Amino acid sequence: MTKVDIYDTLLRDGTQAEDVNFTVKDKVRLAETFCDFGIRFIEGGWPGSNPRDIEFFKAIKSSSAPIDNIAAFGSTRRAKRSCETDENLQALLEAEVPNLTIFGKTWDLHVREALKLSLEENLDLIHSSVSYLKSKVDRVFYDAEHFFDGYKANSEYAIKTLLAAKDAGADCLVLCDTNGGTLPDSLVEIIEDVKKHVGAYPLGIHCHNDSDCAVANSTLAVKHGITQVQGTMNGYGERCGNANLASVIPNLQLKYGFECVPAANLKKLRVLSRLVNELGNLKHNIHQPYVGRSAFAHKGGVHVSAIMKNSRTYEHIEPELVGNTQRVLVSDLSGKSNLIYKAKDFGLDIDSNDPAITEVVEKLKELENKGFQYEGAEASFELLMRKAMGRFEPFFDSMSFRVIDEMKDNDDSSAAEATVMIEVQGETEHTAASGNGPVNALDNAIRKALSRFYPNLNSMTLVDYKVRILTAGTGTQALTRVLIESKDERDTWGTVGVAHNIIEASYQALIDSIEYKLLKDRENV
Repeated sequence: MTKVDIYDTLLRDGTQAEDVNFTVKDKVRLAETFCDFGIRFIEGGWPGSNPRDIEFFKAIKSSSAPIDNIAAFGSTRRAKRSCETDENLQALLEAEVPNLTIFGKTWDLHVREALKLSLEENLDLIHSSVSYLKSKVDRVFYDAEHFFDGYKANSEYAIKTLLAAKDAGADCLVLCDTNGGTLPDSLVEIIEDVKKHVGAYPLGIHCHNDSDCAVANSTLAVKHGITQVQGTMNGYGERCGNANLASVIPNLQLKYGFECVPAANLKKLRVLSRLVNELGNLKHNIHQPYVGRSAFAHKGGVHVSAIMKNSRTYEHIEPELVGNTQRVLVSDLSGKSNLIYKAKDFGLDIDSNDPAITEVVEKLKELENKGFQYEGAEASFELLMRKAMGRFEPFFDSMSFRVIDEMKDNDDSSAAEATVMIEVQGETEHTAASGNGPVNALDNAIRKALSRFYPNLNSMTLVDYKVRILTAGTGTQALTRVLIESKDERDTWGTVGVAHNIIEASYQALIDSIEYKLLKDRENV
């Protein structure tokens, strides 16, 4: 199996993305995790550009990450400085890591317009910088910035810049699609021509995603002899991002048989992807290939019927290979197959000829037509299914509720009070409670009424609350959907409510959430 070196630049290039930011502590933890996962090189930052990256290179030395995996990034020396006096090169050496990556200009436009140098002077910058650093550290990787654009403008000169780095002893010549506009067929043609000039010399690829081809370009590059792939986990990076390693790695390893990380570690891919988002306080992309929550989710009845017979009919790999799982969604597109699958998922044995299945299908379509959505509220759907099948024993009967929300003049605070009437085990509980807003007051009142009978509700908390307007254009009369996420020490679950009255919709979702909690606690006794 041919090995490919994966080089992650999330901690430097990835942080140039809008809304992406990591503390030094975050960066160290990610570097440690990337090393455990099997990524060969982790670019920690540009020590000559900001204090945070300098702190990272200090902190990484006392971490569990092997220093042999860590790289620092910088540029070639300045034109009027020697290597010994150039601040950038000296900052790279002060990082005290064995791997240094420097970039140089490939595109003659940049040399003449940005650097204001002759083409020969730029070649000297590249050669002298690589040669100097190579005499000081184990490995020097040369990033040929704007290589593909430079090649298209002046192929002869672009090749000369690579040869300058090669002659100086660079360990790998990395071809950068810095503007991200190169398409796969053009990229392959250029790589093949480069190989004619540099021979069997190690080549790398660094793709940006401005034409949405970074993953395809990186994958194809390896098929055509590239041995190092640079990218970022989850594809974060400036503008449209970098090549997404969460896709590149399984593409290469599962589809083409290259070795990127130890085979057993590939099952940690989804967890690693989510860790990046969690530390960056970023929303998970549920539609992301391989690792997204929806990557192996099935909604259409025909699809579900097929995967129940053979999952290969609608899944390109086994989800478990990358740490993901198969999911079946329920909606008005669902057929009996979806519901049978979900029933088994809920631990309910049911026959396809059971009349309850048809009843649930019709009920589901009716409710979704009214605005209910169960894809993010599977707890509500399980309750719906159990009730239709006659397999739910009520814990209480909800009788009525009332909410008062009072705002006084010249007072920044509001006073919310809720009253509920609930029948529990033959007793009527009529209880009031206050709260920070009407939904919180309602939640407190329901719990107060039930806590004497079900003290285990004290371990349940609400962790998310979302409101969606369903009938745009109707103003304050709009139909409203409320999604609530709750959790306890064992699980997390979602419930839904729909009504023109936002409080009523919230009440529906709260009641479902409590019923689901009590149901699961009873089953786990």
